Amino acid sequence: MMKSIALIGLGGAIGSILRYLVTNLTEARFAPSHFPYGTLLVNVTGCFAIGLIYALSGKLNISPELRGFLATGICGGYTTFSAFSYQSITLMREGYTTQFVAYVFGSLILGMAATLLPIIVVDRLS
Repeated sequence: MMKSIALIGLGGAIGSILRYLVTNLTEARFAPSHFPYGTLLVNVTGCFAIGLIYALSGKLNISPELRGFLATGICGGYTTFSAFSYQSITLMREGYTTQFVAYVFGSLILGMAATLLPIIVVDRLS
């Protein structure tokens, strides 16, 4: 268990650094812009990476530790959107349509509301 945790932590650090570099390089390339190109690129490439990891993990017999390092660690540090995307696709593919819709819309709406709420509260307190 400790080995898995250490590998995931290492992967998370690598993914976070990659996210920082990709986002900043992309934003610098498209500056000035009011569109978050860097975040979009990170989210899309992270989704592609996690899809590839899970698609190949069975075919290449990737160990749970390596899969954790790559998917949970690197992809999770790079973008949690990749996990959201993979879980959503899994629900849809397994026929859990109601759960898929609830998860997707719940995550988006509740996530945005959870982000907006403290902003509104802090703005009103200022």
